[in-house]
Amino acid sequence: MRLSAQDASFLYTETASGPMNASGIYVIEGEVPFNAIRDQIASRLHLVPRYRHRLAMVPFNLGHPKWVDDPDFHIDNHVFQHRLPEGSTIDDAVEAAVKLNESILPRDRPLWRAHCLEGVKDRTVLLQSGHHAMIDGASGIDINMVLFDLQKNAPQPESEPWQPKPMPTPVELATEAMLETVHRITGENPFQFAGVTSERGEMLRRATESMTRFVAEPVVTAPWNSTPVGPRRKFLWRKYAFADFRRIRSALGGTINDIVLAAVSEGAARYLKAHKEHADGGHLRIMCPVNVRTENDKGALGNRVSAIFPVFDATPMEMTARLGKVRWETEQIKNNREAQAMQMMTEGVPNFPPVAMAPTLLVGTPLDPTQLAANFPMPVPPTFGPRPPMLGINFVCTNVPGVQTTQYLAGYPIIDQLGLLMLAGNLGFGVVIMSYNQHIYFNFICDRRLMPDLELMATSVNDAFQELSVAAQQSRTESSE
Repeated sequence: MRLSAQDASFLYTETASGPMNASGIYVIEGEVPFNAIRDQIASRLHLVPRYRHRLAMVPFNLGHPKWVDDPDFHIDNHVFQHRLPEGSTIDDAVEAAVKLNESILPRDRPLWRAHCLEGVKDRTVLLQSGHHAMIDGASGIDINMVLFDLQKNAPQPESEPWQPKPMPTPVELATEAMLETVHRITGENPFQFAGVTSERGEMLRRATESMTRFVAEPVVTAPWNSTPVGPRRKFLWRKYAFADFRRIRSALGGTINDIVLAAVSEGAARYLKAHKEHADGGHLRIMCPVNVRTENDKGALGNRVSAIFPVFDATPMEMTARLGKVRWETEQIKNNREAQAMQMMTEGVPNFPPVAMAPTLLVGTPLDPTQLAANFPMPVPPTFGPRPPMLGINFVCTNVPGVQTTQYLAGYPIIDQLGLLMLAGNLGFGVVIMSYNQHIYFNFICDRRLMPDLELMATSVNDAFQELSVAAQQSRTESSE
């Protein structure tokens, strides 16, 4: 199976400073034997065929890489055991997991790995990573539903024998890619977009308007956007009861996502103010990925995502006013069906020729041209007055909905599930919102150089959320009087 253009794009944009690892950290109750974790994953491999597939690169990249059976697959190349110093805490284990996640997944093997971290009393921490070319947030949750159980003593699935197919030769790969290219060119109708329906034309118009806002409405350049990211990361997480969000929604209106965006955007604005950034009258643009899977796509791996790009004030404000502005912005985006419009525009744009991306396949090899930049990242520029505005986005805030009951690994309950966002380009900060077992997790990650005080951002977001909680309580009190 050949990678789609969207899946392949995550290979082509990967660098030594920006690994495209879609990763989760799982805090498990109890000290789980390593062999039990390895055996459980091994027993489910037939249910996740992609875990035994590696990439086959087409000579000269005449076509996007293909997924093929790995004839040298062995579970011990993917599941690793680490022993932390005695007395280590959960924070120590999470920090170690984040450091392990900073390296690129080897491209000559199936693009996933799991690291089991031991040494924390009564706890085990598991880092599970898969390349973004293979999974997105939604398909990552689907994999979790296979690897983990919903019952403590769930029966093990019956394994199936597996015999890998031979690897295709370079000649076969090149010939197949060229034939596909010829078939695509001869099969395409050059007038296919001439008779655009009125609905399609309206959607394309909306997508064009959305992209035009990037130029017409530049946003502030935050400190974490001031230079390309380096390879080192810092991570913090905060855990909240799902019920607290429901109470705010009931009292103040909006959706759960609106409440999240209100807290995150206000936290970012307060961070800018604390750093004395000149953001008065400026705005922040946040990229929010949107799952566009249909029922037919359910359970399939790969990427099926679009995105919306809400714009919010970059200066602090009272939280009910902030939530009101967020609600208005997201309602406009929803009414304009921007996520669907962006997806339609992306699907209508001609795909870039894979051969043009051939040099990027050196990433992760001894000839990796991006390794020098990772070894010697650009210095962080000092602030001298207002920064010039920029035309892109300030950071990504993605929502990954998980299961709302306890999951188990080898019979041990998973207490917390955390998400690690990929950073690349000049996006030195991002947030993953995960829900699991009636809790919502705010997962903050940054480039250590561009945001040395991630604690300030996490505290600012938490303060904003608590103010919403107080406002909701006051609203309920007033309505009951």
